[in-house]
Amino acid sequence: MVDLGTLATPAVAFVSAEQDAPAAVISASHNPYHDNGIKFFLPGGLKLADAIERRIEAELEKMQPGGTSAAVPRGASLGRLEQDEGALARYEKHVVGCLEGRDLAGMRVVLDCANGAAYASAPDVLRAAGAQVVAVLGAEPDGTNINHECGSTHPGALARAVLAQRADIGLAFDGDADRVIAVAADGQVVDGDRILALLARDMHQRGLLGGGTVVVTVMTNLGFHRAMDPVGVKVHTVAVGDRYVLEALDANGWSLGGEQSGHIVFRSLATTGDGVLSGLMLADLVRRMGAPLHELAGNVMDKYPQVLSNVRVARREALAAAAEVWAEVARVEASLGREGRVVLRPSGTEPLVRVMVEARTEGQARECAGRLVDALHRALGEAGPGPSPGQG
Repeated sequence: MVDLGTLATPAVAFVSAEQDAPAAVISASHNPYHDNGIKFFLPGGLKLADAIERRIEAELEKMQPGGTSAAVPRGASLGRLEQDEGALARYEKHVVGCLEGRDLAGMRVVLDCANGAAYASAPDVLRAAGAQVVAVLGAEPDGTNINHECGSTHPGALARAVLAQRADIGLAFDGDADRVIAVAADGQVVDGDRILALLARDMHQRGLLGGGTVVVTVMTNLGFHRAMDPVGVKVHTVAVGDRYVLEALDANGWSLGGEQSGHIVFRSLATTGDGVLSGLMLADLVRRMGAPLHELAGNVMDKYPQVLSNVRVARREALAAAAEVWAEVARVEASLGREGRVVLRPSGTEPLVRVMVEARTEGQARECAGRLVDALHRALGEAGPGPSPGQG
């Protein structure tokens, strides 16, 4: 085994592709430290398919006390641990090289590294690209402060720092640095939908958007879809999860996809979402366009009001067969017509059904979401109180 040290998830994926070796990352991703888990990559830096993950989980269950597996390695059979001290430098060189000789000279940048894995690599990459990194937040990880009121899920501190430093752009990563959320010079937060819309339109204009298509998830704002059609960009929608974005890109030979959360995949440059790479490419776009980010982001799409509800239910597994719920969904969709959208999906880890409604006005979206919440409670029952909803 090779120890890469503290390295962001996309950097580990880069080394996995470079060495054609499987890899594992221990990370809390965008969550608190106590939600640490393990991400696996196949040789080549690609995430595992759902079926393979389920097989691994089944084998792990067998290894637990009282399990049936006799193949648990022990002693010398555990293998040897080596260090790869050059992995970070190779990854940083690769990311900066994606600018193809361009630079960010003169740009004032603020970073929020979420007290996570990008605390060293993100400042290094932006400085190597020529940017003036005027402040770095969330760069003092202590093992328990990852994502705590900082990073891409809490961009408020970054917005204040951008204004205080009179920066051109701020970039907030999550703990394992596979996501990025931006802040414009006026303090406006720019989410993954707007970032992806800017990148898709730019790549299409430059002839770099494979198949003229961008891949998004069902949570992507309806305004994104409306904005892509007039500029000739086709939109392909998949289930929530960057792995499904990547699968669609690979299956069709496309080059760009992403999520509202800030996962952006440049398939010709990386095997997974990379927040530092995405932030670098966004800063490069702003520099090439010669206009402030808030102006570019404001013009690229009109965002539809979006209401999200995490509905605690007693029987989430019965959602698919809940005729009353789907009848109400049909009625809501009919009332919205082409000016709105509904998404219902069960959580993968909690007794929740996640409801998303978009409409032309926030009031209409909230009214429709309320109808669906009531229908879910009638059909599936109400679960008791529990911990704060996660992202399953």
